Amino acid sequence: MFEKEYDVIVVGGGHAGAEAAASAANMGSKTLLVTMNLQTIGQMSCNPAMGGIAKGQIVREIDALGGYSGIVSDKSAIQYKMLNKSKGPAMWSPRTQNDRMRFAEEWRLMLERTPNVDFYQEMVSGLLIEKGRIAGVRTSLGLDIKAKSVVLTNGTFLNGLIHIGDKQFGGGRAGERAATGITEQLTDIGFESGRMKTGTPPRVDGRSLDYTKMIPQPGDPHPEKFSYLDTIVLKSQRDCHMTHTSREVHDLLKEGFDRSPMFNGRIKSIGPRYCPSIEDKIHRFADKDSHQIFVEPEGWDTVEVYVNGFSTSLPEDVQFKALRSVKGFEKVKFFRPGYAIEYDYFPPTQLKHTLETKIIENLYFAGQINGTTGYEEAASQGLMAGVNAHLKINDLPPFTLQRDEAYIGVLIDDLITKGTEEPYRMFTSRAEYRTLLRQDNADLRLTPKGYAIGLASEERLRKMMEKEEKSKEFIDFFRSTSFNPEDMNTILEDVDSSPVKQADKMYKVFSRPRVSMDHMLRLKEVADYVKHNDLDKEVMDQAEIQVKYSGYIEKEKNNADKLQRLENIKIPDHFDYSKLKSLSYEAREKLQAIRPVTISQASRISGVSPSDISVLLVFLGR
Repeated sequence: MFEKEYDVIVVGGGHAGAEAAASAANMGSKTLLVTMNLQTIGQMSCNPAMGGIAKGQIVREIDALGGYSGIVSDKSAIQYKMLNKSKGPAMWSPRTQNDRMRFAEEWRLMLERTPNVDFYQEMVSGLLIEKGRIAGVRTSLGLDIKAKSVVLTNGTFLNGLIHIGDKQFGGGRAGERAATGITEQLTDIGFESGRMKTGTPPRVDGRSLDYTKMIPQPGDPHPEKFSYLDTIVLKSQRDCHMTHTSREVHDLLKEGFDRSPMFNGRIKSIGPRYCPSIEDKIHRFADKDSHQIFVEPEGWDTVEVYVNGFSTSLPEDVQFKALRSVKGFEKVKFFRPGYAIEYDYFPPTQLKHTLETKIIENLYFAGQINGTTGYEEAASQGLMAGVNAHLKINDLPPFTLQRDEAYIGVLIDDLITKGTEEPYRMFTSRAEYRTLLRQDNADLRLTPKGYAIGLASEERLRKMMEKEEKSKEFIDFFRSTSFNPEDMNTILEDVDSSPVKQADKMYKVFSRPRVSMDHMLRLKEVADYVKHNDLDKEVMDQAEIQVKYSGYIEKEKNNADKLQRLENIKIPDHFDYSKLKSLSYEAREKLQAIRPVTISQASRISGVSPSDISVLLVFLGR
C-alpha cells in the first residue's frame, strides 16, 4: 500500500501538518500526510480568519519562505484589513476574514497539486523507534509505515476531551474523535507531557440576527493581500459587525457558573490568557459592564456566523439564554453551542531549535503539541519542521531563524528556551526587534534564505530583488532631487509643518513626521518618476518606511549585531554545568535541562542571571 520507506511522514492535516508536508515535498522529500479525516485538511477549527496583530507578520514570513498559508488566505478571503495603521509600520498587521469551506478546499487542492505528497486517512496510534531514532509510524489498523523522519502535528487531538457544561466526551474537535496512544508511548520513553485548554464560541444562523442593531465593521477601502506572488486582490468584501454584552447578559451567564467546568473543577488545565472565555472575562473583569462581540460571517454564501468574543464551555441552555439578550441576537438560532477542549501537549523545552526532539532523533513536533495557540503559529512551526526534517535526512545544515530575522525565530526561540505553561500566542511586544520584523519587508528578510534552501521559487526571488532594487532607486531619487520651495510650502502648510526658506533635497522634507508619500506625489517630479518607472504600492511603501524610520532601523540593527556576538559563542554539546559551582543552583538546573546551544540562548532562559552568563563566558575563555 505504501512506499518502501518515506523520507518524511507528517501526522495531522491541520495548519502545521499542511505546511510541513508542503515544505518537505517541495524541497524534494517523498512525503506522506496521514490524518484522521482527509476532508478536514487545513480546517479552521476556530475563527474563520488569518493574520492579525503579529500573526499577520507570521503569515507574510511563511509566504516569503515559500509556504502556502498566504496564498490560501488570499484565495479564500472575504475581507481584508490592515490593523494598527494609526501606529508606526512596525505595528501594522494584515488580517483576512476567510471563507471557511473554501480555505480548507484550497489547502487540499494545493497539496494535491504538490509533487511528492501522498495521502492516507487513518489514526496514527504509535511510533516506530529503533535505537533512539524514529523509523516510522503504526496506525490504528496495525499497519507499520516506514520513514526516515516523522513530524507530529496532532493539534488538540491527543487525548482530547470536550466540555459543554457538566457534559464531557472524548474528541479532538466537534464531531471528530480524539487520538490515543502517542502520548502514552512518548511519556514511557521519557518525554514530559502536560494538559492545556482552549475553547470556541457558538456558531449561529445569520438569518436569525438583526444586523441593524449592530455596528458594521467593513474591510479596508483599498484592500491588499498576504502573498508576495500575484494572487488576486479582493474587488468586493463582506462586512463583519460588532455588538456588546451587557450587565443583563453577564447575570444570565453567572446563573450557569455552578455548572461551568471552569469553576467546578472539571477543567484543571490552563487556557489562553489573551483569548479568554466569556465566563472568564466576566469573572476576571467584574467591574466591566460590557464586552465586545464581533459577528463574523463564515463565508461568501453560507449563513453560518462565528460569534467572536463569546467563547464558552457553559451549559448549552445558558449559552442560548444569555446570547438571546445580546443586542441583535434576540431571535438567534444555534448551529452548535460553544465548548472547551482539553488536550495533551509536550513542553517545548524538550526540542532543539530545528523542532527536532532531543530524545528521539529525526522526530519533530509542530503546532499545538508544543503548547502554542493559533493557526499562524502552528503553520510557521510546521514549515520549519518540514524543512529541517528534509535537511536532516539529506545530511544538510539545519535551517533556523534568529530573533532579529523573523517572528518565526522569536516564536521558536521563546518556546524552546523559556517553555510555556499556557497556550502561547505571538504579539509584537514579544519581539525586541519589531522595527526590523515588519510585515512589509518579510520578503526582503526571508526570500533569499528560502531560495537558498530550495523552498522559495526563482519567481519569488526575482520579484523580491526587483522590489528591493526599485525601492533603493526611489530613495536615491529623493536624496538627489531638489524641490521647488513654493510647491513644497503648499504641502507643508496643509500638514501644519514649518515652511522651508530655500530649495533643498526632497529626502530632508519627506522624513518629517506629517509628510506622507501621498503628499510627495503632489510634486510633479515625484509623480512623473513613479509613472515612468511603473512603481507599485509595495515599492512606494517600502521607500517611505525606509526614509522615515531609517534612524530607528539602524539603531535596532546595531543592537542586534551586538547580541549576535553572543550568538556566535557556542557551548559544547555535552557541557557539564554541575562542575561550575559559581553558577546559581537555579541556573545549573535550567541550563542542564534546556542545554542551550549558544551563550545568547542561555542568557534568555528564565532564572539565568547576567552573573551566571559572566561565569560561563569566563569558563569558555571569553
